[in-house]
Parts: sequence; structure tokens; C-alpha cells
Amino acid sequence: MSLTSLVLSVLMIGAVYFFMGQRLITRYRSLGKAKAHSLPHYHGLWAALTSILPGLILLVIWSIGDDFLFKQMVKDFYPTEILSMGTMDQAVVRAKIMNVVEGIAFGTPEPWIQAAGEAWISWKSTSDLALTVLAIAVSVGSGFCGYRQINPEFRSRNNVERILLWALALSSMVAILTTLGIVLSVLFESIRFFKLVPPQDFLLGLEWNPQFEGAERAGSGGGTATYGMLPMFVGTFLISAIALFVAVPVGLFASIYLAEYATTRVRAVVKPLLEILAGVPTVVYGFFAALTVAPFVKSVGESMGLEVASESALAAGLVMGVMIIPFISSLSDDVINAVPQALRDAAYGLGSTKSETVRQVVLPAALPGIVAAVILAVSRAIGETMIVVMAAGLAANLSFNPLDAVTTVTSQIVTILVGDQEFESAKTLSAFALALILILITLSLNFLALQVVKKYREQYD
Repeated sequence: MSLTSLVLSVLMIGAVYFFMGQRLITRYRSLGKAKAHSLPHYHGLWAALTSILPGLILLVIWSIGDDFLFKQMVKDFYPTEILSMGTMDQAVVRAKIMNVVEGIAFGTPEPWIQAAGEAWISWKSTSDLALTVLAIAVSVGSGFCGYRQINPEFRSRNNVERILLWALALSSMVAILTTLGIVLSVLFESIRFFKLVPPQDFLLGLEWNPQFEGAERAGSGGGTATYGMLPMFVGTFLISAIALFVAVPVGLFASIYLAEYATTRVRAVVKPLLEILAGVPTVVYGFFAALTVAPFVKSVGESMGLEVASESALAAGLVMGVMIIPFISSLSDDVINAVPQALRDAAYGLGSTKSETVRQVVLPAALPGIVAAVILAVSRAIGETMIVVMAAGLAANLSFNPLDAVTTVTSQIVTILVGDQEFESAKTLSAFALALILILITLSLNFLALQVVKKYREQYD
């Protein structure tokens, strides 16, 4: 039985116990033996959870454990020279064995690979059969134990809520551990990079030219690799600043109009139209920037006597600004609507006009939410890749001129990690160093936003 079928079977067993638990406590209540501590659905949930959770936990542990065990057992088929190879070479050998297991034929495999694959198939068949029997037995048995505990005095509500509390805590831990894992993986690879390239050269370098691996390369003119991060971060902040210069005023003014001035009919039409912008794929924005906005910016600039690159930061920033307008307008609109009406009424009672009330009362009260919306838009702009690649180019130029071609950190990370990579190379490891600095900058922005939110929330709560 497949893993999906097993999960569905465990859920079905849990559903049966749910109805059995409800029916049992309802029978107790109908006989008038005693007043039940908890409502019937809590007793049903207790029986269902005691059936489902052990079965699902067993499935997870078994699925992870048997794969690990088979990888160790299959090494008995490896020739001696294979065992002495490195990790990457053994991974290639394991991939060949898995091809045999999955029935993917690429020529005639070596006899020992064929034997290892057939052994793996046999182990997997036995493991699946054992897992099917054991999972169903555990689900039925543990559910029966939970069902036997049901009686009018049993505090099933307390137990169910305790299980749900643990589930919520584990969900929070998953998010925290995922973030911690991302940071640590990037940090460790960055440390490896800084062993190859001095940190001061990376942090203060004015040139980014990582394509030369070694002192000399054919056709390179004897160039050496340089890993100065400043050109990418200058390009990132330049494009993000242009995007925010477009998105913040437009998004904020749109949210003020929709929340304070627009009629219900206008709001019902305009707000969904604005939010459609958030659903447009970034590659479409990239096409629009490359085929429409960039040529338009170039033609306008040349008509004014300015030298404009065919791929410019201005074109990418303008389109990116349009893309993040919904993030600011939608969130700001919700925040402005959440300002208590009593504040507006008090301002009107003191003789304030509509615009004075919005400017001096509503916006200050909504400032924490507006700041959060702007920070979200900043994070979205900093992390954008497709528009930059298609409209601003990949040239790592250290320039503050919005009419020049520049690149961003995320674009360079994508460029470096495309295709086969050697993870002992400074070029590949430089992507992790760039990601680490980007994470630190983003965390700093979030910390700053939290301080602003905390300060003004205390004032208006």
C-alpha cells in the first residue's frame, strides 16, 4: 500500500472512532447516568486523535528510517574501490542503483548495481508490507485505548485542548527551526568563503568579477577574480529606492482615498483592480519592463540629451514600484479602516475638516501598520530578481546614476548558482556570503520597523 493510501486509511480509522466516541457519550447522557464533563464532539475528537496521531507519527518515522537503513545496507554490495571514494562519487553510484529500483534503464548496469537494486526492491516491498500492517494495527489499537477511556467523568476537552496546544507549539517551532536552519546553512558556507577571500576585500571591494577561477584563464588576459560586494548592494538599494519612490506615495494615497473618501461602489471596483497587480507573475512584469518601459525611458532620455543605457535601473525600478503598489495600498487601507471611529468623531467635534482629520489624527494612529506595509514592500523589492534580470541587466557597475545598467544581489546569486557548481569554489561560495549580508540587512530593517511600531502603538493604544 502506498504512503498516501496509508495516510488516508489512518484518517478513515480516526473518523470511525470520532463517531464512535460521540455515540458512546451520547448514549451515557441519554441514559441519565451522569452529567458529562465535556461536550460529545470533544469525546469524539479524543478518540480520533488517539487513533490518528500514533499512526501518523509511525508513518513519518518509518518513512525516514527505512530509507536511511537501506542506504547503509546497500553499501554491502559496493566494491572496495567504491567505498574508498568521496561522498559525491558515492552519490552518483547510489543514483545508478535508484535508477534500477525505479525501472529507469540507461544501458546495461553493472552486475553488482543490478543486484543492489534488486535487493533494495525486495527490502522496500517487505518494509511497505510491515508498515501497512503495523500502522493500521497501531491506529486501531491506540484508538481503542482512547475510546475505552471515554466516560461522563473523563475530561476529554482538557486533553484535546492540550494536544492542540502542543500542535500549535510544534508549528511555531517548525517556523523557528526553518529560519534558524536557513541562517546557519548560509552562515557556515559564508565562513568557508571568507577562508578563501578576506572579509575586508568582500565588504569594501568596489569591483565584482567572479568569473575568473584561478590566476589565469585562456582568453581572459590573465585576469584574477574580484569579490567586492558594494556594486551589487548599491544597485539593489538604487532600484529599491526608485521602486519605493513610486509605490509609497501612490499606494498610500490610494489607500487614503479608498478608506476615507471613496463611495462604497467606487471602493468595490477600485480595490480589487489594485489587488490584481499583486497576482501578475513577475516574469510578466519583466517582459513589460524590457519591451516597453526600458525603450520608453531610453527614448525620453535621449530626446532630452541624456545618455541612457538600454537596460537601466530606472526602468526596473519603475516597474518594480508598480508591482509592489498593492502591498502598500491594501495593507494601509486595512490599517486605516481599523482606526477607531471615535478618533474621527472627536476630531470633527473639535471643528477639524476631513483633510485635517485624516492628516493629523487618522494617519498618525495608523502609522505602525503603514510602516509595516512599507517594510513588507521593501523586502519584496530587495528580493525581486526577474524584473532586474530582464530590465536592469547583470552588469555589476558601481553607479548611483539611475540611467545606468546595474544589478542586484539576488540576480547575482541566481546567476552564480545556475547549472553545475563546484562547492569548493570561491565563486559558488560567494553567493552564500551575499545572501548572509542580505539577511542581516533585512533583519535590521525589520528591527527598525518593530521599534517604530512599538513606539507609536504605545502612544495610541
